[in-house]
Amino acid sequence: MGKKKEPEKPSTAWQGTYGDMITLMLCFFVMLYNPSEIDVTQLATITESLQMNQTESTSGGMSLSAGRLADLGNMISALPSVEKGRSLGMAKKKAVSLFAPDVKSNRITITSDERGLIITLAADSFFKKGSADLDIEDTRDTLLRLSEFFSDKDLIEKNRRFRIEGHTDKTPVDPDESGFLSNWELSAARAMNVLHYLADFGAPERQFSIAGYADTRPKFEGDTEEAMAYNRRVDIIILDEGHF
Repeated sequence: MGKKKEPEKPSTAWQGTYGDMITLMLCFFVMLYNPSEIDVTQLATITESLQMNQTESTSGGMSLSAGRLADLGNMISALPSVEKGRSLGMAKKKAVSLFAPDVKSNRITITSDERGLIITLAADSFFKKGSADLDIEDTRDTLLRLSEFFSDKDLIEKNRRFRIEGHTDKTPVDPDESGFLSNWELSAARAMNVLHYLADFGAPERQFSIAGYADTRPKFEGDTEEAMAYNRRVDIIILDEGHF
């Protein structure tokens, strides 16, 4: 009686196809994250690598070689959108830690949107009603922390740009009492005075710009006291590229 044949070992050819699929999905989602920031040359190289891999897989079940796969991974890691996201993520962590006392007292909020990382100063905590003069005795420590944050070595070396935006609610100012013709002048003057103090405390003045928006960009619609209090603010923004 003859010996029984050993069962054939299961094929592992599927692993190559599976690995190629995962790589393709990774490239797709990285590009989807911020497609406007991908360098055309890098995108062409990634596409070529994937096309070569697809040809090899259909002809002989081959997968990306170790060297080519490593190069592809390095290119993905170096994409501008990934680097920018990592940079602003680190800045947000530092801001949350440094401004913990101010966030707790509702003087500052930290958010982000398409413009970049936003540090919002509650105007009522920094200025008297209808005035652009900072209450320096009460806000000195916060302004010193702000200056320290914007003097961070990483932000300066990466040549990040900062914009200070002044905002008001829809209540008209009294020119006789405030000295401002309208909320436009008031919002711009508040942004300017914040910049002056940050520069005096050591922040890199040349990397800043200012803007005054009056009541044209409210955070909340409505005439409630709470909504208008949120709208009276100064936003200091670490600008993302393309929002200078």
